Amino acid sequence: MHLTYHTDYALRLLMLLAVEPDRLHTIKEVSKRYQISKNHMMKVVHTLTEAGFVSTVRGRHGGLKLANNPEDINLGKIIRATEDNLNLVECFSMKNNKCQIAKDCGLRDPLNQALRAFIKTLDGFTLKDIVLNPRNHDQMRTLFPSTDAK
Repeated sequence: MHLTYHTDYALRLLMLLAVEPDRLHTIKEVSKRYQISKNHMMKVVHTLTEAGFVSTVRGRHGGLKLANNPEDINLGKIIRATEDNLNLVECFSMKNNKCQIAKDCGLRDPLNQALRAFIKTLDGFTLKDIVLNPRNHDQMRTLFPSTDAK
């Protein structure tokens, strides 16, 4: 299983917004902090806004913030919202399946079970679980270098 950069960047953004909830973050600032193209971050923000995970505040002092509390943001839902597809192999796609052995192949069921287990595991965690644990809160802050420190 390999998650796309889109999902990776979405998770990073959500983690940052959870760790620094008292300020608004701009796309430009987040892009610079993570050394990610501004255009790519705009797509990530669009996806997360459409899915209801991020709110945008317009205007001169606007920016991004979490749309809900971290404990209400489920990791499985984030993955479902940010991944274009979860087709581990070609035969998982009804549209693009050209596999000659798909009809008789025994691999599809075990892979499908593994994918369901992967998502089910993520469904058991929230954004709060991964960033706001008091034992690692200070450590999490070091993972999000601020552009202000430079």
